[in-house]
Amino acid sequence: MNTRGVVMSGGGTGGHLFPALAVARALREIDPGLPVVFAGGRRRLEAGLLAGSGFPFVPLAIEGLVGRGWKSLRGAALLPVALAQALALLARTRPRLVVGAGGYSSGPVVLPAALLGVPTLLLESNVRPGFTNRMLRPWARAAAVAFPESVPYFKGKAAVLGNPVRSGFERIGPSPAGPPFTVLVFGGSQGSAFLNEAFGAALPLLAARKADLCIVHQTGEKDLVRVRERYRAEGFTEVETAAFFDDMPARFARANLVVCRAGATTCAELVAAGRAAVLVPFAAAAEGHQLHNAKALEKAGGAVVLEEKDCAPRALAAAVLGLAADRGRIAAMEAKLAALRRPGAAERIARLCLDLMGRSEGKD
Repeated sequence: MNTRGVVMSGGGTGGHLFPALAVARALREIDPGLPVVFAGGRRRLEAGLLAGSGFPFVPLAIEGLVGRGWKSLRGAALLPVALAQALALLARTRPRLVVGAGGYSSGPVVLPAALLGVPTLLLESNVRPGFTNRMLRPWARAAAVAFPESVPYFKGKAAVLGNPVRSGFERIGPSPAGPPFTVLVFGGSQGSAFLNEAFGAALPLLAARKADLCIVHQTGEKDLVRVRERYRAEGFTEVETAAFFDDMPARFARANLVVCRAGATTCAELVAAGRAAVLVPFAAAAEGHQLHNAKALEKAGGAVVLEEKDCAPRALAAAVLGLAADRGRIAAMEAKLAALRRPGAAERIARLCLDLMGRSEGKD
């Protein structure tokens, strides 16, 4: 393998992979012959998401270090192995640029690349940068951030270029006039046991309006059977459930309201699609980054935030039913989100990548 192209590193969740994929595709549109290789962890999710992408994927023996309790010891023990694998990958590919998309698997690739003199770029989708990107900041050549509030963390290296999303989200129009009122429920690419349980517990309070509601629910693999049984037990027989939806832009297009977590990519997709949301931030997210993301959308007027501690069945049902009964408020929330849109973020970041690659060849 001798790419002389770009190595994209990072992952662990779709929230890190989807922006990197959007940038990789934008690079390919600009320069179809540019080699792009992905490096990430060994989770089945990462290999699965990249399997049909057209980009080679190199798994590394790396696991998370932060917020995993005793499992962090295993992650620390694997770190030298991951560094050795990353160095071997860099030797084989001799990249002109390494991009760190965040997540634990970007560190072992970005750091040695920087030490070897390869230009490095960090992608930061959250309002408050994640642990890995904060640690890599001194070594990175530049950072592409989604929010102006993120700029100070990168000490003069950041450019506010927006949050890259899959192109399908930017082509979605206003929500359907209905009826029915369609609610899309999902907890990210891996699902959310908390959100699945919370929405299930709210079903008896939604039952009186079930004839007017269309529910589409992405559960994650572990909870699919349990969630389906819960809907049947509560008399919701027309619900569409799946462990994972490959066509999420199409699901957003059908939705009037999204009930979801507040990962950076999810929030970016809500903005790009212009979809009102009830956000339930993951309480255990590192350093509360999901709460920061959620509050940013709520402050802009595009979302209602229910923290986990406040997400009782009555509160969640009231939020959904209140919005279902007020299409005018839904329209106003969509307009607020439209004002936040920064279309073309993936292309802007791709142009920055090419600029950094030009510098590495002495073309600056």
